[in-house]
Amino acid sequence: MPTIANNLKQINARMRHAEQIYHRAENSVQLLAVSKTKPTCAIVSAYQAGQRNFGENYVQEALNKQRELGAFDITWHFIGAIQSNKTKVLATHFDWIHCVESLKIAQRLSSQRPDFLSPLNICVQVNISHEDTKSGIKLDELDDLITEISSLPNIALRGVMAIPAPEIDFAMQREPYRKLVAAVKTLNNINLNTFSFGMSDDLEAAISEGSTLVRIGTALFGSRNYD
Repeated sequence: MPTIANNLKQINARMRHAEQIYHRAENSVQLLAVSKTKPTCAIVSAYQAGQRNFGENYVQEALNKQRELGAFDITWHFIGAIQSNKTKVLATHFDWIHCVESLKIAQRLSSQRPDFLSPLNICVQVNISHEDTKSGIKLDELDDLITEISSLPNIALRGVMAIPAPEIDFAMQREPYRKLVAAVKTLNNINLNTFSFGMSDDLEAAISEGSTLVRIGTALFGSRNYD
């Protein structure tokens, strides 16, 4: 049976190979291990194999894991839907928030980030495929929201996050990422350096178009059990 350490090695090999063939700088793409629904022992296994960035979707589950793993030097990312009544918890207990889609949420995160912590890293989520079932702003709303958020204190606006509709064809996988990166490059006086997109099935396409952080769960930890 493949181990988490072996899976991690294979994923990193894919990332480094994609960097080479698409002329990206070596180690310019990081792995975010999506550990939702997985036990802390799985996170420990990945940590012991060198992984440090972990992403969680559910607040209470994440808090429980953080308490159990307090001795580990883990960077915690929240990648789930944000409820207004959870922003204080998120602002206090996470290093990164990937799914900001409104000025209201950004303002709450900004005002609720404790002063003794470093600025909260955030990404704006863009619904790049215009899917009704997915969160995120429209691409043509990005400029205005980025401008409004960029001046808020206690947060560091780092980049954008997207989950496009799944595609099998490689060229079709690349297209939404190309549009998003092109839109970011047109922003005035805003320096965004994080492109949080790409998963197990489209990792190479995402890296080819500029991803700096790929989110991998099943390929690393195995299938999830939601029972």
